[in-house]
Amino acid sequence: MSRFWRYVPFLFLLLSLIWLPGVSYSQEGETASSKQDLIELNKKIESKRQEVKQIERSINEYKRRIAGTKVEAISLSNQIGLLDNHVAQVGLDVELVEQKGEALALEIESLNVSIEEKETVIEKQRDILSQLLRMLYIQEQRSYLEVALTHDNLSQFYDNLQYLKTIDRSLGGSIASMKKHSLQLKSEREQREDRQIRYAALAKELEQKKKDLVEQQFAKEDLLAQTRSSELTFKSLISSLKSQYQRIENDITGIEQEVRRKLREQDKFKNIEEDGDFILSWPTQSRYITARFRDPSYPYRHIFEHNAVDIRAAHGTPLKAAASGYVGRARHCDSASCYSYVMLVHSNGMSTVYGHMSRITVSQDQFVARGDVIGYSGGTPGTVGAGPFVTGPHLHFEVRKDGIPVNPIAYLMKDY
Repeated sequence: MSRFWRYVPFLFLLLSLIWLPGVSYSQEGETASSKQDLIELNKKIESKRQEVKQIERSINEYKRRIAGTKVEAISLSNQIGLLDNHVAQVGLDVELVEQKGEALALEIESLNVSIEEKETVIEKQRDILSQLLRMLYIQEQRSYLEVALTHDNLSQFYDNLQYLKTIDRSLGGSIASMKKHSLQLKSEREQREDRQIRYAALAKELEQKKKDLVEQQFAKEDLLAQTRSSELTFKSLISSLKSQYQRIENDITGIEQEVRRKLREQDKFKNIEEDGDFILSWPTQSRYITARFRDPSYPYRHIFEHNAVDIRAAHGTPLKAAASGYVGRARHCDSASCYSYVMLVHSNGMSTVYGHMSRITVSQDQFVARGDVIGYSGGTPGTVGAGPFVTGPHLHFEVRKDGIPVNPIAYLMKDY
């Protein structure tokens, strides 16, 4: 009986390690509860994913309707129908981002439960291993001669040595198990950090999508207010808009050619930075694009092509030159119906246009360096320089190559 009691501490620690693999069976009720929590959370996550898929299908259906409406004849009723579909689509965009955010929040919660459980298990394993190591250390400090002299016979001495070897092997296996759990814990912490970053990004996107929705709703209300539901008034507005758009296009093309001719004659292009790849700085601090280059969802695309990107910027935001160049045009306005803009002429046949400006601080023929403030953003309906059919403050930003509009995204500096 004395031999058995001598091994009880080792047996207890060994059994603790055996019954402490991936989860803590020493606290069965708590572990079962954690498992059930994870099962319920995974069910909710899957449900959210299905909702996201359904919303995406609905968004695609509205995009199909919008594309169909654009091939129809230009009329007030068709334009209102188009705006209605836009409002519905953007409303679903808001809901989609909300659902994605909720799904990510559930994933974070699930990872928190799993991480907490693994931390508990690893801490228990560490305590038990620490005790085992201390006891093994004490045993190993005794010489084989001392161990042999304390046993009644050679058989007892041999049994004790074999037992210590068994404990040593179990110890090695348990250390390997703890390393495995530690690696899993590290992986889950990294996943949680990734989800948290994505959740923060979705929160910002949701804020912007809600602004998109307000602007789309305003677009419909503003059109109805301007036309007073009159088809004749709508036709008149469209005609005026097309005329103004064509004048601006002719202005930009003609003036750019004239400015380039003068700059070549005066050899002033030597003052402009040469850049083989022509990388543009962002003209605003904002990077949120509300309408893309030749955007198929642009609500007035059947009236004129959207040859720019619209960048959301609060009214009065400083606008900076995207590259060094000369001011080819600085069109100041005194009314809301007038469209104010600045055109900069750069080297390599490139030019940039900044539209819906509330205030312009540069003059024609002036040289500006990259990053210089050239004016302030506008676009708020009813304000000076906003122009017709605007729904909210933003910068209309164009890039032209040899006078032809090109996609600004291909030239704007990437964020890495």
